[in-house]
Amino acid sequence: MNESKEIPGVKVGHAQDFEAATGCTVVLIPEGAVCGIDQRGGAPSTRQTDSLRQMHLVELVHAVLLTGGSAFGLAAADGVMHWLEERHIGFDMGVMRVPIVPTAALFDLRIGRADRRPDAVMGYAACDAATTDFSSRAGTIGAGTGATVGGILGSAGRMKGGLGTAVIELVPDIFVGALFAVNCFGDVINPASGQILAGARKLPEGTFANTLQMLSKMPHSFTGAMTNTVVGVIVTNAKLTKGEVNKVAQMAHDGLARAVRPAHTMFDGDTIFALSTGKGQIANVNVIGSFAAEASAQAIVNAVQEATSLGCVPALRDLNHSFKT
Repeated sequence: MNESKEIPGVKVGHAQDFEAATGCTVVLIPEGAVCGIDQRGGAPSTRQTDSLRQMHLVELVHAVLLTGGSAFGLAAADGVMHWLEERHIGFDMGVMRVPIVPTAALFDLRIGRADRRPDAVMGYAACDAATTDFSSRAGTIGAGTGATVGGILGSAGRMKGGLGTAVIELVPDIFVGALFAVNCFGDVINPASGQILAGARKLPEGTFANTLQMLSKMPHSFTGAMTNTVVGVIVTNAKLTKGEVNKVAQMAHDGLARAVRPAHTMFDGDTIFALSTGKGQIANVNVIGSFAAEASAQAIVNAVQEATSLGCVPALRDLNHSFKT
């Protein structure tokens, strides 16, 4: 299990439906945080993201939601907004406060029940469950409940993905955290060794298919399945501007590419948010971005290491033998 760590001003909550094999995870910043985004996959499903870019009015967001359920699951953000509205949290419009809740969804409808997706009730429940414990819960939980990895051979060859976290303390009281739901088309790789940790399995051989090698043999004919995505949130308490958090989100994709092979395909909706609570010191964006990439890779690896099997989809920790490349 992860060591419990906190990032000042941030809460994380999860809600899930194990029968339906879906769930959502909310990162709450009630006092507001500067937020940026970098979206690189070819099949995204998002909400309230345009305002995060430069030259847009809104500076602060109050929560970021990662959810299963594909585009249906975006409705869970309504519950997060209601939870925040009840507590008078949001962008002040004079007549009322409007909570800003950027959201990204992943496709997890292939296992469990496709007709039950995260909704407003589940989004609200995730907020109710939120604690200051950023990193101790991971695996088959929240937005990672129905996540799978390795789609090139279809559903029978997939392994369990999940939700992963990592927190790096750069100097005393400056943190960079990463929280990722891993549901990728490609294989999850150990960045240090290049070893495949989870991905498409060739059965009954007991070997990994090695997605990149398979793609090299079918450059003209492969069509794939557009039912994948890695979505994540980088959180730092360092003081960054809106332009700088967008740069951090961009740099964090380097970590995704180190840990997922291949990444950013037309079959993935790879999307990373970056948040700065501003509760720490001013920090160099190059340093924060570099460690955002490191934390991203660690969180993605953690997601498959902590995942447990669900339905007919096996997880790394539950296999009774080791798969080889």
